[in-house]
Amino acid sequence: MTLYIGREAPKLWRKICMETYVELQLFMEKWKLLLAGLIFQYIHGLAARGVHYLHRPGPTLQDAGYMILPELGKERGYVSESLFTFIFLSFILWTFHPFVYHSKRFYTVLLWRRILSFLVASQALRIITFYSTQLPGPNYHCREGGELARLPPPESVTEVLLINFPQGVIYGCGDLIFSSHMIFTLVFVLTYHKYGTKRFIKLLAWVLAIVQSLLIVASRKHYTVDVVVA
Repeated sequence: MTLYIGREAPKLWRKICMETYVELQLFMEKWKLLLAGLIFQYIHGLAARGVHYLHRPGPTLQDAGYMILPELGKERGYVSESLFTFIFLSFILWTFHPFVYHSKRFYTVLLWRRILSFLVASQALRIITFYSTQLPGPNYHCREGGELARLPPPESVTEVLLINFPQGVIYGCGDLIFSSHMIFTLVFVLTYHKYGTKRFIKLLAWVLAIVQSLLIVASRKHYTVDVVVA
């Protein structure tokens, strides 16, 4: 075992160095597009924070998903977030596997450029929709009587620009149509479906996406229409 590790370690190191060199060359060519995609993630968060100031709590709308799926409850809201975190982190790790494995179907820089392009397009449409129609948030902290259901007018521009991170992202209200979690989940799953090689993982990814959509509705974080539109 020691002999095998000693023989393979230099090969692995050469592989990492070679891929790093190639990816850095691509990054130097595409960094502006990557940066623009990352900046738009902040703009999307800023827009979601802004619509929270417009949110007005009210009765939860009639929803077919709420009638079918049992309510998880406020204390189990972490379940859907935990699954999303697992999908998010595992996908990020997979996008860097060409640095280690010899089987390669994409360049990491080019893949993330495409992913960010799709996210920007989807999030731009999302901003338009949730500013066009504000619905009463179904999440527990967005309901009438909740401390965060109504935000007082901001005291300064800085308060808005900082978006109260991370609480402002986790406990937002008003940015409903359509679900941001489903945008990320579907973009990640579709990306792996196109570039991945393991049929079992592709099937598992789609199953997790379905489970994620059901958990979002069961957690009352979105209406069913938010998941369907996404």
